[in-house]
Amino acid sequence: MQPHERIGEAIIAANKDGRTGLVPFITAGYPDPGTFASSLQAIAEVGDVVELGVPFSDPMADGMTIQRSSFAAIENGVTLTWIFDQLDPLQGSIDAPLIMMSYLNPLLAFGYAKLASRARETGVCAFIVPDLPYEESAEISAALDAEGAGLIQLVTPATPADRLKLLASASRGFLYAVTITGITGGSSGLPPDLAGYLDEVSAVSPLPVCAGFGIRTAQDVDSVGKHAAGAIVGSALVEVLERGEDPAAYLRQLR
Repeated sequence: MQPHERIGEAIIAANKDGRTGLVPFITAGYPDPGTFASSLQAIAEVGDVVELGVPFSDPMADGMTIQRSSFAAIENGVTLTWIFDQLDPLQGSIDAPLIMMSYLNPLLAFGYAKLASRARETGVCAFIVPDLPYEESAEISAALDAEGAGLIQLVTPATPADRLKLLASASRGFLYAVTITGITGGSSGLPPDLAGYLDEVSAVSPLPVCAGFGIRTAQDVDSVGKHAAGAIVGSALVEVLERGEDPAAYLRQLR
């Protein structure tokens, strides 16, 4: 099995157990670089797949919570190299597949071939790159494919039907369905037309569909799970860590 295939397998396994796949997101190294490893291990015991955010100075798709966490992590010296180095000794202690969410600049500076190699070594199975259009992704996709990783594509309610099919066929691991036409961290609830949108995305995707942006409660996870395979929980979990609360306890109550 290729590393990126582990992601879909984990989501499908959750569905077979009668529940929505849970994909928690954390900003790597936040709020304290010293607790990153222990927090990741605790979160990975509950989450089916774990998404690690690579801190970036201009996270354009993210709201204030993740912007704040990204800035603080950078101030504390968290880099892509640091994250990989932290993951090295955790091999064998984390069963959940890992994915990384990063804007393109850190990946480009790191080097695509080295990125793919370090991903394979540390258990990172795929990448989400919000500011990388599909039409410009061939070079990084080829490097990741060579090591069994891949790019997770994002779609939104504004994605045209023909492009939706294109991105669904190009994605690896799962297809990321952004629930809103906006940024992460919204508190106004999920949109009323979410069901139809997720049904449309799920109908064309050969991979499990995971929905993200604005998911904060067990009710949100339940609502998403009726129309998609998985739910991505980001800003709300980052806020739990920010308050010094137990991230695993929060994730368990989402189930």
